[in-house]
Amino acid sequence: MPTMAVAVDLVILTVRDGALCALIIERLLPPHEGSRALPGGFVLEDEDLEAAAYRELAEETGIEKFPGHLEQLGTYGKPDRDPRGRVVAVAYLLLAPDLPIPKAGSDARHAGWIPVADLAGTLAFDHEAILSDGVERARSKLEYTNLATAFCQSPFTIAQLRQVYEVVWGVELDPRNFHRKVTSTPGFIEPTEERTSHRAGRPAQLFRTGAAESLHPPLLRPGRA
Repeated sequence: MPTMAVAVDLVILTVRDGALCALIIERLLPPHEGSRALPGGFVLEDEDLEAAAYRELAEETGIEKFPGHLEQLGTYGKPDRDPRGRVVAVAYLLLAPDLPIPKAGSDARHAGWIPVADLAGTLAFDHEAILSDGVERARSKLEYTNLATAFCQSPFTIAQLRQVYEVVWGVELDPRNFHRKVTSTPGFIEPTEERTSHRAGRPAQLFRTGAAESLHPPLLRPGRA
């Protein structure tokens, strides 16, 4: 029987300081020692894939509780993707509100949030392709689900939600049109009884994630039919 190892790789995205950022480590060990990479590692013999994803997240970044969205992104298995041998990676996409600054663990020299726009051509293995797939998945799902709320601390304002769309899509949206769309789509978001308490200006209504799992009609990216 062929010998093959299974690994998990994690595309962890958040909106931080007005930019779409990914959680990136600097590898401590070879291969690609000192290079940037996605968090991840080998699945243990008696371990579930999702459990392995959370374990690697904790070991390499110090984040043990992840208050966000997790889904399987895809499987990557090119024969030459890892110089150590035949390794098939199951990638996960994790989306969350702004998280704390990570702390590098036993398998990483450094861990931090880096803008996705600054990562082109810098990642080890095939991690740039995996990251690209994760970003495109997030952009696409913002069109037809309420996944954008996974980037927001709850409760949130319409302006904060709009910023998520603008950052992830890389476009500017008309505030009035956006407000009308998200508040008129059944189940997208729900108003709370709270408002912001800014010292200056009119307090803004606060919202939370609605019950809808899909948006009808979808909220299409500008330029898409």
